[in-house]
Amino acid sequence: MSTPRSRARARTMEEIVRIGRDHLAVHGAAALSLRAVARDLGVVSSAVYRYVRSRDELLTMLVVDGYTELADTVDAALAGASTDNITRLRVLAHAVRDWALAEPARYGLLFGTPVPGYDAPAQETTVPGTRVILALLQIIETACRDGELTEPAGGAGVPPDLGADIARIRQEFGLQIPDWAMARTLTVWTGLFGAVSFDVFDMYGARTFSDRAQVFDVHLDNLVTILGFRAAPAQ
Repeated sequence: MSTPRSRARARTMEEIVRIGRDHLAVHGAAALSLRAVARDLGVVSSAVYRYVRSRDELLTMLVVDGYTELADTVDAALAGASTDNITRLRVLAHAVRDWALAEPARYGLLFGTPVPGYDAPAQETTVPGTRVILALLQIIETACRDGELTEPAGGAGVPPDLGADIARIRQEFGLQIPDWAMARTLTVWTGLFGAVSFDVFDMYGARTFSDRAQVFDVHLDNLVTILGFRAAPAQ
């Protein structure tokens, strides 16, 4: 049961995260400062340490917050999508891109240049950080179960070390996806986030493409083909 003190602490923590987001957008992750957060919070610098022990702890809070909001955005988009697996894949991809373009600083914290001297603690960030890839894997698992993916001719094998990694991932997430489909998913996963990163970080160049949303859809058509969907990519 919550108490007035616990509720007040929760509100303060939420405010610290909000201020941290603002500072991230203006100054970047490497320049985050608890002293500056305390100033905007309206407390002396020593007081903020009762809530956040270090800059690294604040960064972890922002990482978890970013992963959680991104995953919630994807989940909400999929909740309103059809059951067609190609459509669901495209909805997931567009939800990631839309959030990233709306939140470039937070996307950069999650998927951009590492912050010098900071190593995100796996015990706090792995679960929220894998929610989107798990949603992608579940779409592909359903497509495999429904017989929508074409297995490569000749039974192209997966290297032993990668096969062991795939087996571990399957067990960890309770998935029923064959090795060949998991290997293709690896390309789709990195291809999706690579395409989003090219947009967010303006890696195409300002005048290379007139319609980047169209370019992104072409990427998705190619990723659907890589996965081996029997149906033609949605247009």
